[in-house]
Amino acid sequence: MTMTEKFKILGKYIKDISGETPDAETYIFVRDRISKYQLDIDITSKALKNKMIEINTKCKFHDKEENKKKAYFEIIYSTIIRVNDEIRDKKELEKIILCDTQIEIYPALEKSLLDLLHNSGYPNIKFEKKIDFESLYKQKFN
Repeated sequence: MTMTEKFKILGKYIKDISGETPDAETYIFVRDRISKYQLDIDITSKALKNKMIEINTKCKFHDKEENKKKAYFEIIYSTIIRVNDEIRDKKELEKIILCDTQIEIYPALEKSLLDLLHNSGYPNIKFEKKIDFESLYKQKFN
């Protein structure tokens, strides 16, 4: 069974997006240290009718250190998929949600997050590390 036969993406959209830089001092402080900010990803899902699932991928880009001055960026990207009738196995379903769907939507999600950062006044930010959803998934279940 190929990837496309296991599930189909029916729609994807930005459910929530927010960028916060509270004031000018914070902006100047953050601009110099935003390269130290970290990206966290959290994936949740809920079953809808007719073998459909809503998957919410939340990306937070933030400072994990105790700095008074912080900017904060978050995006919740929602994907609606329909799962093939033959998929009964919980493991297989988890892989579709946490891995296969993420691989497909991530380029659009990453671009939206980068657009948010660039439009918020941090033009030079890039995400060097590509997220490896396969290995994240394996870590979680092994």
